[in-house]
Amino acid sequence: MGEPEPDDAVLFVGVSLVLGIASRHLLRGTRVPYTVALLVLGVALGSLEYGTQHGLGKLGAGIRIWANINPDLLLAVFLPALLFESSFSMEIHQIKRCMAQMVLLAGPGVVLSTFLLGSAVKLTFPYDWSWKTSLLLGGLLSATDPVAVVALLKELGASKKLSTIIEGESLMNDGTAIVVYQLFYRMVLGRTFDAGSIIKFLSEVSLGAVALGLAFGIISVLWLGFIFNDTIIEISLTLAVSYIAFFTAQDSLEVSGVLTVMTLGMFYAAFAKTAFKGESQQSLHHFWEMVAYIANTLIFILSGVVIADGVLQNNVHFERHGTSWGFLLLLYVFVQISRLVVVSVLYPLLRQFGYGLDFKEAMILVWSGLRGAVALSLSLSVKRTSDTVQHYLKPEVGTMFVFFTGGIVFLTLIFNGSTTQFLLHILGMDKLSATKLRILKYTRYEMLNKALEAFGELRDDEELGPADWATVKKHITCLNDLDDDPEHPHDVDDRDDHVHTMNIRDIRVRLLNGVQAAYWAMLEEGRINQATANILMRSVDEAMDLVSRQPLCDWKGLKSNVQFPSYYRFLQMSRLPRKLVTYFTVERLESGCYICAAFLRAHRIARRQLHDFLGDSEVARIVIDESNAEGEEARKFLEDVRVTFPQVLRVLKTRQVTYSVLAHLSEYIQNLQKTGLLEEKEMVHLDDALQTDLKKLKRNPPLVKMPRVSDLLNTHPLVGALPAAARDPLLSNTKETVRGHGMIVYREGSRPTGIWLISIGVVKWTSQRLSRRHSLDPILSHGSTLGLYEVLIGKPYICDMITDSVVHCFFIEAEKIDELRHSDPSIEVFLWQESALVIARLLLPQIFEKMAMHEIRVLVAERSTMNIYIKGEDIEIEQNYIGILLEGFLKTRNQNLITPPAVLLPSNADLSLFGLESSGFQAVLIILVYFQKIKRKTKDSKCFHACSREPCRLLSYCTQLPSGG
Repeated sequence: MGEPEPDDAVLFVGVSLVLGIASRHLLRGTRVPYTVALLVLGVALGSLEYGTQHGLGKLGAGIRIWANINPDLLLAVFLPALLFESSFSMEIHQIKRCMAQMVLLAGPGVVLSTFLLGSAVKLTFPYDWSWKTSLLLGGLLSATDPVAVVALLKELGASKKLSTIIEGESLMNDGTAIVVYQLFYRMVLGRTFDAGSIIKFLSEVSLGAVALGLAFGIISVLWLGFIFNDTIIEISLTLAVSYIAFFTAQDSLEVSGVLTVMTLGMFYAAFAKTAFKGESQQSLHHFWEMVAYIANTLIFILSGVVIADGVLQNNVHFERHGTSWGFLLLLYVFVQISRLVVVSVLYPLLRQFGYGLDFKEAMILVWSGLRGAVALSLSLSVKRTSDTVQHYLKPEVGTMFVFFTGGIVFLTLIFNGSTTQFLLHILGMDKLSATKLRILKYTRYEMLNKALEAFGELRDDEELGPADWATVKKHITCLNDLDDDPEHPHDVDDRDDHVHTMNIRDIRVRLLNGVQAAYWAMLEEGRINQATANILMRSVDEAMDLVSRQPLCDWKGLKSNVQFPSYYRFLQMSRLPRKLVTYFTVERLESGCYICAAFLRAHRIARRQLHDFLGDSEVARIVIDESNAEGEEARKFLEDVRVTFPQVLRVLKTRQVTYSVLAHLSEYIQNLQKTGLLEEKEMVHLDDALQTDLKKLKRNPPLVKMPRVSDLLNTHPLVGALPAAARDPLLSNTKETVRGHGMIVYREGSRPTGIWLISIGVVKWTSQRLSRRHSLDPILSHGSTLGLYEVLIGKPYICDMITDSVVHCFFIEAEKIDELRHSDPSIEVFLWQESALVIARLLLPQIFEKMAMHEIRVLVAERSTMNIYIKGEDIEIEQNYIGILLEGFLKTRNQNLITPPAVLLPSNADLSLFGLESSGFQAVLIILVYFQKIKRKTKDSKCFHACSREPCRLLSYCTQLPSGG
């Protein structure tokens, strides 16, 4: 036979693809796995070429070219695409849940399997191999090949949970097994390792690969963000980065290329899936599906050829060792036993982590330990080394490695791969649940109704006339399947609580699927951006895992993204530029509004679809009620922002409308071309203009314009009332801050650090000290000044202040207030009067909480006076007056001590008005509040005695109190 031509290699590829197409077409509907058929075809081709005298001519020459390919090149050609496609298609939330199980199987599991197989080979095989060589074969056979496993799982339609565990384990397992293989491979070639160097080597190769994969993922995803509506470039980038990452890992940095590409694919699954929209997403899916199909077809046929080559080309050696075939079967048994031992030893931990693992799933996990092209390529590397470096490895060792590895690949695919579906059937894992069967039956009934509706609309037309109903019915299966009207799937009279729970779980899943579909639609329509879509999709995925244990909870996963983060307070209090802090604030508000609006819209769409499909069944009503309840906090947040920052919602809606109009125009132009009214050149010209507008909208969207800080502060009653000379220095030392709903402004008992000026929003107060105050509406709204009283007296805050909406406020440090109060006596008096406004609301809520802050401010300004008393003076409170002790101490005539802040009432006031007990004066002293005017002592007045060394500061005002008592 002459020298093979390079073109012969192309012929082999073409014939392999034709065989693959024929197998896929002929095996559809059978129980024979596609990959198993390809392996058998590969063995057949190899046998015809290597086992017959004449061979296969030009095709045989191509077979020999591919069979002699460098094993490292074989991995470099096929693995990056297959690994990326597999890891990119996985569900990231399931990866996170199953990560512990995957690491257990791919870490300790691989090490245990390596030593089990290596020990079995050393102790039972007659080849006098060293421990290093035996462990090298053990590590090589410990790789459960992802190419084989993933292909099998996709064909059999295994459950997502089990598929994620097996697929993720096989991806990681493959990487770690190659690392272990490399370690023993270097030992066999004469290198020595102590315990420290082994740990260092394993850490560098594995952790370095993960870091490299993350680096390539971050860079490429950022690059992807700058590509706009160019499907070809987007898809090409994913292909290019997978190969470059693999090459960089394997050749440049000498870390695991498998783990690098796996990490890269998982990073894309987590952060880049929403970057591909519409046609790009469909094209990406079809592209990688095609790449995986072609690569799988070629690699499994080539594996079969290599197995035939390894057996038939070395028949002299097998004649000398006639028992090798028996030891191959024994090794297959050892492989299954080692897999069983690994899963059994780790089973207690596998049950505890992630989704758990039951006995049936563990059986499938044991049986799905297939070996494939990766192990075969590694054995070819050993053979190539044994042919060139005979000092460390004899040629027959390499030959036996290929023989045993190829035999194990063949046996696991033939026996395990062919019987996995049968095992799933025996274990009852391929059956539909009763709930799903009822849904299926009901859907068929709905299909019948839809078919009848469609026939009614189409049965006659003006050109062709009527259709033949009998013939139509014969060709449409659903028209013949249902003879009786089925029961509603969730109206079945079944008192079994388990069935009821399963029904609810099923409907929750369906509603969440509808919510996720609505998110994808909104991403397409431009209602949400990529970052928001990622957050929303992740919340649905996490809620899916909890539907069997609790009501719908996808909002739970969104709350942290809507509320301001805990570090935001320190960011606002920092010395960062105000524009940067404002930008972060607006971005957070925009993100929260996007999330809440999309959440409410998606749930509304999903509820409507669920109701249209299932009607008013009891289970459907339960889940719909859960969905409605979930939206309360989202609606509250949007309402708060509408009141506090209406410009944010207006800008977001403007962006959405602009994008929607441009998308509508783009669709209109495409429809004109389809109808023939526009030529392609004209359509391209118009479409380019629209794409330019879309790109401009993405790069320079409408921005929220926040009002100037000085304008907002000047409208606040405290700052606006100050003279310009005092106001200007205060403005430069004010820090703007935004607090989300439920955030703490300050805590009762904490040291006063400054005051808060409420610009927009409301806060709620609570206090243990004032717990006897029966406030019906304990809130303070815009225009309030919080913490001023405590700063003036220099004592801890007297209550908790917690936001009850989104609050826009300003913070002024206590030192600046002290400087302000000492700058002018009239300003100090004004500050004391301003502080009394909040104190009045706190101590006498039954009177003042019904009044707006500006009404209380007018009352204090027009009908109150502030007096200062020295020690020993008597203070008298007359009828129709209320006093508030702001500073200092008082004693009653019976020596009861009164501490500030406190309410001082005339003796004949009706205490029940203030929520006080009427059993004695002590109740009045417990309630700390407001002070007004002082008059001469009358018969209805009550006298207090100033007893503190410092002057007592009293504010008094006249009010119409009840005269009873």
